[in-house]
Amino acid sequence: MISGVIINIKDENLKELLKGSSTAFTLKIIGLLFGYIFTLLIARMYGADTLGVFALSITVLTVFSVVGRLGFDTGLVRFVAEYSSQGKPESLKEVYIKSLKIVIPVCILLTLLLFLSAPLLAKHLFNKETLSLYFRISSFAILPLVLIVLHSSSLRGLKKIREYSVLQDVTIPFISILLLASSLLVSNDERIPLLVHVLSLIIVFVFSCLVWLKNANITSYSHSNNIRLSTMLSVSLPMLLSQSSFLILEWTDTIMLGILRTGFEIGIYSVAMKISMLTSITLFSINSIAAPKFAEFYKKGDRESLEKIIHQSTKFIFWSASSIILVIFIFPSFILAIFGEEFKTALYALLILTFGQFINAISGSVGYILQMTGKQKVFQYIVLTAAVMNIGLNALLIPRYGINGAAVASMLSMAFWNMSSVMFVKKHLNINTLYIPGLTK
Repeated sequence: MISGVIINIKDENLKELLKGSSTAFTLKIIGLLFGYIFTLLIARMYGADTLGVFALSITVLTVFSVVGRLGFDTGLVRFVAEYSSQGKPESLKEVYIKSLKIVIPVCILLTLLLFLSAPLLAKHLFNKETLSLYFRISSFAILPLVLIVLHSSSLRGLKKIREYSVLQDVTIPFISILLLASSLLVSNDERIPLLVHVLSLIIVFVFSCLVWLKNANITSYSHSNNIRLSTMLSVSLPMLLSQSSFLILEWTDTIMLGILRTGFEIGIYSVAMKISMLTSITLFSINSIAAPKFAEFYKKGDRESLEKIIHQSTKFIFWSASSIILVIFIFPSFILAIFGEEFKTALYALLILTFGQFINAISGSVGYILQMTGKQKVFQYIVLTAAVMNIGLNALLIPRYGINGAAVASMLSMAFWNMSSVMFVKKHLNINTLYIPGLTK
């Protein structure tokens, strides 16, 4: 027994889950370590104010990039997994090419939109005119970031977990560290962290093209029209709405702190949020291999294997996340002080956010289960409701309680969408994803 889960070495699906998730877990740890080193360098060398401006700029970039994906990143996981398992390489190529033909023009338009509207956003939304230049710098990273995500998602559909994890988690923060460390020798300009991050995205974009083309073996493409664009959009657009709602859930705190509070508070809160996200390492790692398996088993009508892998993945997520949660709750001040004494003021926010991540962990991979089993529209409505709730709670709590109010809003919204999804998976598939030792199976 490992962490409360009995291992059956003859179970091929479990072996694949363990192998894939362990690879993703290791690379996720390495990527997070690089990410925290990058954040630590900014915090130590530039302070909480610059870190706050950087976090807000990345948030705006993320908002535009999610719109630019049009949901094709998650859609490609599903389509590529299905066509790969069915031995249809031409269909796989077709769905990829058609995705690019839509996404690239949309991203170019979004780049122009952000570049031109940057002064208005900075002055009238955030009341900080100095942000205009930062937003314009961010605009040049929209297309590279979107294509990195599309390529890594497609690799995930092929079950190329190592390649997916390297692109998604490791390369960007690693290159950012190298560029930032080098830049410190010649300049201490406060725009440097954002500039090196954007440059890193451009470099990784080129690398992602090479990795995807090699693994997908797309050396030629004969035009075909076996897959309707309307079919692709019927899957991807609901996922876009779900992702947009998730974006609201994840970044409303930062955006509203940017509108209502100072850059210093954004910087403090962003560190607390990053630390709390440590608890989701296993969730992300296991999802990287489990999501294509959900789609594969559901497509085949193999209910027994689907239920089995759902229960296995949920248990692994719970036991591995619990140890990280325990460490954060025992040593919160010590962990925050690593970034600087000023960050210790985020103590209560960190604990609240970590509790929200605990609820996320015990719920299992409910979001991907719904999206990979044809219920993406239901998940869209659940997350959209949670996003509206999050906006309302942030508007109510931030003016009075600052970063602690933002943390409470985030935690309650996360609890709502997780528990709602758990109940719908039970209704839809008659499978209980909630795992609490001694109370559930």
